[in-house]
Amino acid sequence: MMRSWLSSENPQEDPVEAAKKWTDGVASWFTDMDMWQHFMWSALRIILIFLLTRILVRIVYRIIDRSLERKEKGRLQVNPRRLVTVGELLKNMTSVISNFIMVLIVLGELGFQLGPLIAGAGVLGMAIAFGAQSLVKDVITGFFIILEDQFAVGDVIQTGALKGTVEMIGLRSTRLVSWTGEVHIIPNGMITNVTNYSIGTALAVVDLPFSNTRKLEDSIELLEKAMLDLKEKHEEIEQVPNVLGIQSLTSSEYVIRIAVECQPGARSEAERLIQMYAKEALEQEESRRLAAGSV
Repeated sequence: MMRSWLSSENPQEDPVEAAKKWTDGVASWFTDMDMWQHFMWSALRIILIFLLTRILVRIVYRIIDRSLERKEKGRLQVNPRRLVTVGELLKNMTSVISNFIMVLIVLGELGFQLGPLIAGAGVLGMAIAFGAQSLVKDVITGFFIILEDQFAVGDVIQTGALKGTVEMIGLRSTRLVSWTGEVHIIPNGMITNVTNYSIGTALAVVDLPFSNTRKLEDSIELLEKAMLDLKEKHEEIEQVPNVLGIQSLTSSEYVIRIAVECQPGARSEAERLIQMYAKEALEQEESRRLAAGSV
């Protein structure tokens, strides 16, 4: 029955002969030295293209780093944070352009016609430009963020309800890391207003309430000694916190304000230290008073 079916499909060709031709074709394909030689040369060229692209990217990275180092050491005062941001942006652009060119060359090695491909990519790019206006807005906003030096990598900023340290500024988005470890990825086009806590110096302010039964002079003297002790034990506090005096007064208590200038990202830590040393000074005074009373 099989023979009759095969003969009905192609009565002029015997199945044995067809199978023999097929096996001969497979064997000739495996033993085609010209084909395998062409395949090996194409594979070697693709590997060489990949390696040369990686080397070129590394060389451009090195040139960017050295150029930024010369800018930083020059006579003109340049914000180092801005140099880091510009360097990362240039490296990202170099990587994207180099990889795109590498893909086109590899496709040419595989036999694809690059002319229609590039023309199609141009048409596709126009369609994307019209359809992805938000993406274009993100990219343009990112360039203006860097150009105007609104913030840079390492700054502590707040935009909307999100606050954190800038970890990366890309062509499309900005990445923030909050103090609790969350990572926020924000499209640049959505950054409409920014509060930068890393420009200039910050002012740590602490208000401490005291009962009216306590003398003002004693409270101020106690706090001044505590602030001197704080400055001696913590070098990151660049100056002695200033005990400004009474900030507010009621019938039951008065409030003394302490202030000190500090680095922008260290304000919360400075305020905690001021409160801690003030509390420890009050506890030590109370312990001395109890010890004197027991004697």
